[in-house]
Amino acid sequence: MDAAVAVRGLVASVLLLLSSGCGAKEPELNHVTCGSLVKLLNTRHNVRLHSHDVKYGSGSGQQSVTGVETAEDANSYWQIRGKPDRPCQRGSPIKCGQAVRITHMKTGRNLHSHHFSSPLSNNQEVSAFGENGQGDDLDVWTVQCDGVLWERDEAVRFKHVGTEVFLSVTGEQYGHPIRGQREVHGMSSPTQHSWWRTMEGVFIQPSMEPLRHDEL
Repeated sequence: MDAAVAVRGLVASVLLLLSSGCGAKEPELNHVTCGSLVKLLNTRHNVRLHSHDVKYGSGSGQQSVTGVETAEDANSYWQIRGKPDRPCQRGSPIKCGQAVRITHMKTGRNLHSHHFSSPLSNNQEVSAFGENGQGDDLDVWTVQCDGVLWERDEAVRFKHVGTEVFLSVTGEQYGHPIRGQREVHGMSSPTQHSWWRTMEGVFIQPSMEPLRHDEL
């Protein structure tokens, strides 16, 4: 299956689920699974991880990643996927310490970091990179949690594999054209600013069908 077709198909099916009210959490599924589409809340600053087709005016010039207070914005949905060389089985639980890609639903770009300074705090820039879910090795993050599996109501951290920074928000706010949105960046140490929890989303149930290598 072509990666672009897979991403478009996922977006269409998810929008249908959300519009029909099927995006509510099912009580019997208590962990985050491969293929799930979620909003991620920074618990310290109460903002959701967000992106949009607005490029940074400095640094890499790639698509910006921010934090927003509103809960309803569809640009805050991200899909949890496996590594490029190790796709995860659709619906399988994500383990603590597992390496994942986090792909923006609306633009198909992956959560990414690299050695550029972030525009407001001069921490490490976090961007959205790639096309149709395909990027590079700097799109990979490990899920840092305490137990065996990533629980849906648990606060976790995301550590960037390539540069070892933690996905963080420390409160700096942008002006025009994304006024009021918070800077998201990478920090070298885990702090109270680097806790994230899943909120709204479509949590994929385990499936018996084998995963195509190019899907997730």
